[in-house]
Amino acid sequence: MEGSNVVDIEFEGGEKMSRNGSGDERRQPLLSSKSRVNTSSQIAIVGANVCPIESLDYEIIENDLFKQDWRSRKKVQIFQYIFLKWALALLIGLATGLVGFFNNLAVENIAGFKFLLTSKFMLKDNYIMAFFTFAGINLVLATCAGALCAYIAPAAAGSGIPEVKAYLNGIDAHSILAPSTLFVKILGSILGVAAGFVVGKEGPMVHTGACIANLLGQGGSKKYHLTWKWLRFFKNDRDRRDLITCGAAAGVAAAFRAPVGGVLFALEEVASWWRSALLWRTFFTTAVVAVVLRSLIEFCRSGNCGLFGEGGLIMFDINSTIPDYNMVDLLAVTLIGVVGGIFGSLYNYLVDKVLRTYSRVNEKGPNYRVILVIIISLLTSCCAFGIPWFTTCVPCPIGLDADQCSTVDRSGNYKRFHCPPNHYNDLASLILNTNDDAIRSLYSSVNENEFRTSTLLVFFLAMFTLGVITYGIAIPSGLFIPVILAGASYGRLVGTLLTSVSNLDVGLFALLGAASFLGGTMRMTVSLCIILLELTNNLLMLPLMMLVLLISKSVADNFNKGVYDQIVRMKGLPFLEPHAEPYMRQLVAGDVVSGPLISFSGVEKVSNIIHSLRLTSHNGFPVVDEPPFIEAPELCGVVLRSHLITLLKGKIFTKDKRLTGNETLRRFTATDFAKAGLGKGPKLEDLDILPTEMDMYVDLHPITNTSPYTVVETMSLAKAAVAFRELGLRHLCVVPKTPGRPPIVGILTRHDFMSEHILGLYPGIDEHK
Repeated sequence: MEGSNVVDIEFEGGEKMSRNGSGDERRQPLLSSKSRVNTSSQIAIVGANVCPIESLDYEIIENDLFKQDWRSRKKVQIFQYIFLKWALALLIGLATGLVGFFNNLAVENIAGFKFLLTSKFMLKDNYIMAFFTFAGINLVLATCAGALCAYIAPAAAGSGIPEVKAYLNGIDAHSILAPSTLFVKILGSILGVAAGFVVGKEGPMVHTGACIANLLGQGGSKKYHLTWKWLRFFKNDRDRRDLITCGAAAGVAAAFRAPVGGVLFALEEVASWWRSALLWRTFFTTAVVAVVLRSLIEFCRSGNCGLFGEGGLIMFDINSTIPDYNMVDLLAVTLIGVVGGIFGSLYNYLVDKVLRTYSRVNEKGPNYRVILVIIISLLTSCCAFGIPWFTTCVPCPIGLDADQCSTVDRSGNYKRFHCPPNHYNDLASLILNTNDDAIRSLYSSVNENEFRTSTLLVFFLAMFTLGVITYGIAIPSGLFIPVILAGASYGRLVGTLLTSVSNLDVGLFALLGAASFLGGTMRMTVSLCIILLELTNNLLMLPLMMLVLLISKSVADNFNKGVYDQIVRMKGLPFLEPHAEPYMRQLVAGDVVSGPLISFSGVEKVSNIIHSLRLTSHNGFPVVDEPPFIEAPELCGVVLRSHLITLLKGKIFTKDKRLTGNETLRRFTATDFAKAGLGKGPKLEDLDILPTEMDMYVDLHPITNTSPYTVVETMSLAKAAVAFRELGLRHLCVVPKTPGRPPIVGILTRHDFMSEHILGLYPGIDEHK
């Protein structure tokens, strides 16, 4: 808990939630298990571990010390700050672009080597050895990825987008953006995708970009002697938030080669707070990513990148024909949108159930997480190698050369598998291939009869099922590619059935199917539309793309929330929605403030401060001026816990109650109170206060934020919740309506707006009205 209320209310996972919360298990966090009850602070699941969390200090603090620093800044220092902002945006773009390229380079080469080795045994009709080679390589890669996530950085598991979304909402959870998480995210993503799992590397790239931005935005490091004076400007959560937003946008741009889509993704999906200056910087960052990728791809086209060649960095230039659609096509597109919404909501429901099941395994320890990865790897390998045996062979299309059809190597649309010469196995061509190449095959319009309807149906079921059971194991895993694969397969299936009456080719139907499934799962519209258009280089599909996304999202919203919103909820992250819940209109701000209140005088006794810091885990405390310094009690502002500890370390104490602001301003600088990165701020245990100093006094005025945001106690809770989120606050002071009372009623924090807390206080309230 972060406010200044003495009574700590149980957060998500506590008994109050299970007694008064919703009875629907799917709406409750995974913290509802008895082993995860925490009664003193907010907790959430990061990776497979439960950890306490805090909110981030996005608010601009206006105290005497910081005001003095702002006034003393010269024009050259202001220029340094602005220049460094753009320089860091440039570095984020460069680093994310390089990581995205080398991820693809590594995946293509590792997976290519695996398929080449497997094909050698297939050519010799040694199918058993081919299977053991294929499954063995997958198992080794999967085990390495699982071990990295299980033992080194559990926070690197999953896509990471829910965690980045929560961070930009103001939630600081341990290790979400740590260097170890970045390392495991990159390496684990390469190993997991190359191991043949039905996962994508695109979701983890968003997390990777955010980790890179966080690392660059730490404001220097004393440990590594990076104490350049310019870097001190970034020792605050506000500037780090802007950089991490740029990093998330850069991750999408690097994953999909979609710079504009990356900006819109950050705006629509992950960022909770936006402004025009941030739009410019994210656009600049993604432009840098696009230039880096373009340059490196040109270099690889000369054959200097091994098996990479022109593959990877997915770009699906499906065709150059002008889409011409009739009424039948519009009806088909509408049907695809409806089906995509239904399948998307079903996918989210099943992912929810699977994650809850896996959580019981994951919480038993890292060994069980690795075993789960091994089981899913073996199951995936058996499906990928075994299912094609149940389909019949197809004759090669007339007119194709022998090296184009019935291929046995890692690439090619027509995989021979076990078929005789001049024949190919259409299901093996999809399932025994890299994910990017499989999508290219589905989007291809060269041969409309390349895949049979039965093949497309089996492939859809396989991708849907494997995508559901794979997400949640201890590897970095994205949801974009599994959803695109499943959506493109049923879209092409519809196109194949309507070939005789439709003007659109099957490749365009596959694209629309992927869009509908993405819309039904992710619940994004604008950003998905632009990403897919940048992926396919076909702007003429814009009207149909908009139509199918709007329909699929509208249909899916009737069943459940988007997949990332569900995961945020399941992990117990206290996410603030952009809108207030209906029942909040029945309550006022004063109704959810718990007491009694802990506050400090403007000049406070040292022992009182130490006792309050030890007694509570609150982050902010109101400061009230009292006589003789003022005629009547008056709210001076709010002081932060970290600032109090730093001030106590300086030991500017007096034996009597008097102001020592000038001495404090001479002794300290704003840098002393800057927020350190990676949670390495001052700790109460570091204080060395002598017994004789406990009865002395300290002046809190120089470090008190004298302009805190306040609301009157009679303001509706819904209105206060919207203001709290839109302003990016950590503390919101509640002041009395009538005179003659203490100047502050309490402090609202993120916890006070959570439904578990409110419904726990008022169990009889109708949460739907």
